[in-house]
Amino acid sequence: MPIYLYWGEDDFEIDRAVVQLQQQILNPDWQQFNYHKLPGDRKETILEGLNQVMTPVFGMGERLVWLAETNLCQQCSDDLLIELQRTLPVVPDTSHLLLTTSKKPDSRLKVTKLIKEYAQVKEFTLIPPWETDRLITKVKETAQTKAVPLTSKAIELLADSVGNNTRQLCNELDKLSLYYQDHHQPLDQKATAYAPASLSTPCLGEAEIASLVICNTQNSIKLAEAIIAGKTATALGLISDLINLNEPPLKIVATLVAKFRTWLVIKLMEETGNRDNKLIAEAAEIGNPFRVKYLQREIATLSSQQLITALPLLLDLEYSLKKGANSLATLQTKIIELCCLF
Repeated sequence: MPIYLYWGEDDFEIDRAVVQLQQQILNPDWQQFNYHKLPGDRKETILEGLNQVMTPVFGMGERLVWLAETNLCQQCSDDLLIELQRTLPVVPDTSHLLLTTSKKPDSRLKVTKLIKEYAQVKEFTLIPPWETDRLITKVKETAQTKAVPLTSKAIELLADSVGNNTRQLCNELDKLSLYYQDHHQPLDQKATAYAPASLSTPCLGEAEIASLVICNTQNSIKLAEAIIAGKTATALGLISDLINLNEPPLKIVATLVAKFRTWLVIKLMEETGNRDNKLIAEAAEIGNPFRVKYLQREIATLSSQQLITALPLLLDLEYSLKKGANSLATLQTKIIELCCLF
């Protein structure tokens, strides 16, 4: 079908999918006549987009109309719904209508049901930061597509460093690819820089990842570990480093919340006498049950009450940041309070 709905918070992956769609559909020589990007949050531009998609192609190739960041799947007037009902079933095969939004479509709405009936729907959601196994798999797959050979430890460190930031992952791998070509690839292979690595190909290791990659997420995880160890000075130093690296304060808090939540679930199941690592991993949303023992060692000296008390402090921290409080001062104050708990 020539209608597409791309939704999700991973705007980098959505942008890449849009570029791929453009390359498939548009003739570069006629793109300025057959490509239209319009705001998708206003009735008049949505109607303009529907009119454009029904317009015959000019010259060669096909037509692409993109309604960016549309709110159609959240709200839609009755007259606009009628227009969509009239247009979507008869969109010409040579015209393509693309709808993108960061918000999850409301499946209860008539307009969402209508769009899903005629559209190819693709979801581009971010991997939750606590699902480390999925993050590691994502790094491994992306590194393979970019022909950057990494050791298993390097893959884990890179996953910890970039978290679920797909844009940063691709940028870091591009940087690592250039480094690899200059330092490890034989001269007779440099012409085919992106050929798949053989078994004898040297791999980039932890030391190279640590020296070349901005480890914002890794530092956030170290921050959580410093907090439960009661190391106030270390925690404050990590906060300063993260802010200096332009790490978004709310992302720091999200990483802390995810880590403390995982620890709390594990500790509560321990205290209730549950020793089945598979059940604990399922409850804590950990993909690999073997990681449970490692996480249990991290919180061996803690009580569930300490972890329970920490979560409201993190919630208050998030609320203060969203209300516009000074980022560094607020983070420092709350980090000191959290360290005092442990």
